[in-house]
Amino acid sequence: MEHFEFTGAQGFALSARIDKPKNSAPRAYALFAHCFTCGKDLQPANRIAKALTNDGIAVVRFDFTGLGKSDGDFANTNFSSNVADLLAAAEYMRTNLEAPSLMIGHSLGGTASLIAAKEIPEIRAVVTIGAPANTTNIIKQFPNDVTTIEKEGQATIKLAGRDFTIQKQFLDDIQNQNIEDTVAALKKPLLVCHSPIDETVNIDHAGKIFVAAKHPKSFLSLDNADHLLFKKGAAEYVARSIAGWVSAYIPEQENDSHKTDVKYGDVLVHPTGIGKFQHHVHAGPYTMIADEPKSYGGDEAGPTPYSFLLAGLGACTSMTLKMYAERKNIDLQDVQIHMTHEKIHADDCDSCETKSGKLDKISRRITLSGNLTPEQRARLIEIADRCPVHRTLHEEVLIETKET
Repeated sequence: MEHFEFTGAQGFALSARIDKPKNSAPRAYALFAHCFTCGKDLQPANRIAKALTNDGIAVVRFDFTGLGKSDGDFANTNFSSNVADLLAAAEYMRTNLEAPSLMIGHSLGGTASLIAAKEIPEIRAVVTIGAPANTTNIIKQFPNDVTTIEKEGQATIKLAGRDFTIQKQFLDDIQNQNIEDTVAALKKPLLVCHSPIDETVNIDHAGKIFVAAKHPKSFLSLDNADHLLFKKGAAEYVARSIAGWVSAYIPEQENDSHKTDVKYGDVLVHPTGIGKFQHHVHAGPYTMIADEPKSYGGDEAGPTPYSFLLAGLGACTSMTLKMYAERKNIDLQDVQIHMTHEKIHADDCDSCETKSGKLDKISRRITLSGNLTPEQRARLIEIADRCPVHRTLHEEVLIETKET
């Protein structure tokens, strides 16, 4: 899980997070919209995100303007601004991660997702969870305050034990939404998830959304689930169902079982099919992701090729030092090796054989911990240059390339 910020529709910094699969690159990215006055860190949303990442889907969530850890004033927001924030989030993902191919919205966030998804061309499928078919349903949560808002321009209402200021512009905005017409024109696969005993948003809303939608469309009854999916197992059930349903519209990751039979010590590399540069790196039975920086057009989903090179040199150096210290009974308790790589002009290197153009410079900074004498420290630094990978980089290397 990683935290980040992006600029929302009203110019405020919005707090966001992304949950990614642990052992592979995401096969898809989902944009999740939470419920009215909720936040991105609501526990059911956490459970849904975790279950989806287990199926290879990365999930981006954020706090709408004025909520959670996001900047701005909730009183100045409305349904339309939430939709605009979703579009801003999609644009951030498109530029910095990968455009969302799945849109998931919970409660009023589901209603907002139906509108936003129509404006995001990369969206392949949409899921609503307990979503109202009309935005005016939200008034059910503060019916006694509507007259005050209409008369005085705003009112402070209490929702889920917290105070929120609702302005008249919010009421005006929700009166102007036509959700059923939007659903009819969506032209994207839709999964409607709803509990028949939902007391916050009646099941009739799900029926209206489902009837308005064109095929392909599916309905998932959440049986005994509560509106916010706090009941044990409810969120996980939704996530597993979404993962199964969406596989018809978002391809599964390529089955690499025939490619991962790599002998220990050998390496196999091939593209993941995701992003511009992402590759699977199979080192024996272990699989990693290689990628490039965002500045080069990559997604930074894994180390760069040069990072793997530095890692090999750093690991070999540390192993060599530990082995030497053990053999010589030197009290070397810990080794930390910081590696960097850069291109420099040959003119800047007096000791290099290359005298023109650019060459590669690897900087290796070693921190030694233990009860060491100055002589032992100096000797260990000398030994660092004798690690096998260091010698390989300094000697003539034959790289044989053949097509198989």
